[in-house]
Amino acid sequence: MTALRVLFIGGSGIISSACSALAVERGIDLYLLNRGATRLRPVPDHVTVLQADVRNAESVADALGGRDFDVVVNWVAFTVDDVETDLERFRERIGQYIFISSASAYQTPPARIPITESTPLHNPYWQYSRDKIACEDRLIAVYRNEGFPATIVRPSHTYDKAAVPFHGGWTVIDRMRRGKEVIVQGDGTSLWTLTHSDDFAKAFVPLLGNSRTLGEAFHITSDDVLSWNQITTILADAAGAEAKIVHVPSDAIAAADPDWGAALLGDSAHSLIFDNSKLRRVVPDYVATITLEQSVREIIAWHDEDGSRKRVDADLDALMDKLAAQFVVTT
Repeated sequence: MTALRVLFIGGSGIISSACSALAVERGIDLYLLNRGATRLRPVPDHVTVLQADVRNAESVADALGGRDFDVVVNWVAFTVDDVETDLERFRERIGQYIFISSASAYQTPPARIPITESTPLHNPYWQYSRDKIACEDRLIAVYRNEGFPATIVRPSHTYDKAAVPFHGGWTVIDRMRRGKEVIVQGDGTSLWTLTHSDDFAKAFVPLLGNSRTLGEAFHITSDDVLSWNQITTILADAAGAEAKIVHVPSDAIAAADPDWGAALLGDSAHSLIFDNSKLRRVVPDYVATITLEQSVREIIAWHDEDGSRKRVDADLDALMDKLAAQFVVTT
């Protein structure tokens, strides 16, 4: 049997790296199209890297040459223009096109949980999410009108050993170790779903070349649901520090930092729990098995082994000082 030939546009990020590794392990003939820059996450053996600037049509055309693919996955499409470029490039040439959307496209705040794929798409707070919704709308239209073989995948908050799953990344761990306060939105009791990239890959790779997915959307998440207070405490314990939590209203964070605020109000300030039943009808053996408690020590160790990985955002650190001073509760 001929191996499935798959092109990942991007392919070196948190999620896509794990999917690349598993795809190769399962015998897929994988190509990565990206700039070939220095990466935190190494490219697996037996992957063909095609170097190009994905925003430059001539550069991409030169890199692709006359190659054909069974499946194309775009990990770095964010606007309708990005999707239109892919439609022009791959129409009539592929058996499946997978668009990586976002679970933040779902109705925000959600009217009910758990979230299913039939939950409406509506996010008035975050332009990133609205752009993803517009991309989905375009792909569904071209599937219905032309039969373009589109599949939509919506990740939620996914992490690996190189990504601290908290706004600010290592800055937050650094603050904990220096005995400083850390900011948690609201009262910290909203529930959040975290998914390790290796678990995501176990669900995603079986979708490649799967005709049952065409014209459909799937979210891929774990069932590991924690409050933000719990997440903060788990991170602090792994770092050998104390979680000095200061609760700050999301609106106040948004007023101080509009970008942080958009991500909060448009996503992580709300309890989000997902129903993966639709996914399991297509990938019946999918089970997410990696919890935050299992993986967090690997995250800390990976950063500690190389000081250059422990990047602190000085501006964010100063902002957190300001918010902590403003909202800390004294007794």
